[in-house]
Amino acid sequence: MFQRKQQKVLNVYCTAGYPQLNSVLQVMKSLQENGADLVELGMPYSDPLADGPVIQASSTVALANGMTIAVLFKQLKEFRKEIRVPVILMGYMNPVIQYGFEKFCADASAVGVDGLILPDLPEYEFETEYGSVIKKYGLDFIFLVTPETSEERIKKLDELSTGFLYAVSSSATTGSNTDAAVVEKYLERLQSMQLKNKILVGFGIRDKPTFDAACAHANGAIIGTAFIKALGANGNIEETSKTFLNRILN
Repeated sequence: MFQRKQQKVLNVYCTAGYPQLNSVLQVMKSLQENGADLVELGMPYSDPLADGPVIQASSTVALANGMTIAVLFKQLKEFRKEIRVPVILMGYMNPVIQYGFEKFCADASAVGVDGLILPDLPEYEFETEYGSVIKKYGLDFIFLVTPETSEERIKKLDELSTGFLYAVSSSATTGSNTDAAVVEKYLERLQSMQLKNKILVGFGIRDKPTFDAACAHANGAIIGTAFIKALGANGNIEETSKTFLNRILN
């Protein structure tokens, strides 16, 4: 995907099992058809550390709807017949370990998932235990960096990441507003480091101005909270996706 498109890459996050248990494929298809370049599928969890109140609330609904990792893999079984864009699973280690880490990677790979974002998987554990399993099943792994991450550590996480590097625009949770000047300086710093991976910016990207500003110093951006909010406000998935993405991209 990055060979085809270097700039203004749009990654949209959606919570699996939200708004309804069976809406995963419909949401992914609507995002693909309306211009999303990547889909980041959130696996709902009761204690999502990096997520703000909107995504937390969508996780609560999804869990109440009956979404689990096992259910999600059943729903994704033949998704590649319709979905061409890269799909990344985003979630937390606790439910993945309960499912069985190697089984999780094997099942993700078997259905056609491209990569993983597990924000609470530490670098050391990745290097010594989990990274080789992820690699074995041909999955990309995306690390997160923040404005507080040291240059040395950014280089290390860039080296370990495949797929792209997730540049968190602030140390707050998803959906937070951020200081545009501070974010710009941070992204310029990342840009000047000549990192191996493409950079996508997340947290606080909610509309065309914030998307365009992020893309000025990175390869693209990730939108989550604003899309979840739009889905919650209008039950029609196709209509919501079309209107929302049109506003971002046109």
